Amino acid sequence: MGEQELILGLGPTLVGNRTFIIQLLLVLGIVVIVAWLFIKRGAKQLAVRRLLIIAFAVFAVLTVLFPGMLSKVANIVGVGRGADLLLYATVLVLLGFLALQEARTKAAEKRTTYLARLLSLDEAIPPAEYRAAALGRQDG
Repeated sequence: MGEQELILGLGPTLVGNRTFIIQLLLVLGIVVIVAWLFIKRGAKQLAVRRLLIIAFAVFAVLTVLFPGMLSKVANIVGVGRGADLLLYATVLVLLGFLALQEARTKAAEKRTTYLARLLSLDEAIPPAEYRAAALGRQDG
């Protein structure tokens, strides 16, 4: 297979094709989402997360620009169509995201419970004062 056949097999060309509009919109959407993720999380985000985001962005842009390549990869791994492979990958990412959110929610609940207990102990009346107040009310 020649170099030109490989390039044509990878997907439509950007210039002079109606798919250019949707490709441009999808690539811009991916760039905006990735930029928002970097800005929103700032310096607190781990380097591994940033690398994963960049890898996802590169994969997404390549998928948009060269849809034929996704079909070829799908055939290599034993999936019939590129769209099916993309669906399977999306389901895995969604399940991973849900698991991550569940872990974050549980951690937040634990922190909230700890803080509520700490606050209640901090604001509690010492036993001696409570006893004196309770006994003082019974006498009066």
